[in-house]
Amino acid sequence: MTLVATAHERGITTLTLDSPENRNALSARLVGELAQALTDCGKDETVRAVVLTHTGSTFSAGADLKAPPNPYTFVGLLRQIVTLPKPVVARVTGHVRAGGLGLLGACDIAAATSAADFAFTEVRIGVAPAVISLPLLPRLDPRAAERYYLTGERFDAAEAARIGLITLAADDVDLALGPVLDGLRRASPQGLAASKQLLAARVLETFDRDAEDLVQRSASLFASAEAREGMTAFLERRDPAWVL
Repeated sequence: MTLVATAHERGITTLTLDSPENRNALSARLVGELAQALTDCGKDETVRAVVLTHTGSTFSAGADLKAPPNPYTFVGLLRQIVTLPKPVVARVTGHVRAGGLGLLGACDIAAATSAADFAFTEVRIGVAPAVISLPLLPRLDPRAAERYYLTGERFDAAEAARIGLITLAADDVDLALGPVLDGLRRASPQGLAASKQLLAARVLETFDRDAEDLVQRSASLFASAEAREGMTAFLERRDPAWVL
């Protein structure tokens, strides 16, 4: 059974994260399947753009703590989305947490229903949004990043749009995406690739400069005693020892 379903209609390939039993957590297997699906889209001349969406009530809960991907592999996936010569559009109808926000940051356009919610929950298990900062920090409002990175608070789709995490929020996300997808269908493949290259340049500078440091920093945090307590508490559905 595949964890990433593929469908194609009029130049738009939809990749659907399909692991609802663990809230589309970013396991090694899911990350690998998504990377392969994106590679296939990049090579397919019939694909004008990619829509990344999900089954279930959660777009992605972040890293799969039981079967996480290699951090270099996850960095590779984020960079692949940024550099794919075809636009990648995120379609969100539920919750997004931690590493799932990194996927949104890597996408060129992101749309969510008004009922969707978001949170950088890393700080609550003793780690930090390290690797996902590569695509996110160049795009997020700095003051908002400071607040939500540090508090782990949930925020809604309107706030996500205000701070630059997503492009638009709407009651009917498919209706809102209609003009976007129509515009992509009308654009030339060469024009899309060249325009995306211009837009991605600043984000790629961050990857080139900071990726190794952030992978190492993330590994150090996940190996710490505090993170072990945080992850154990999360899996046991209790507060970690440091909660006041």
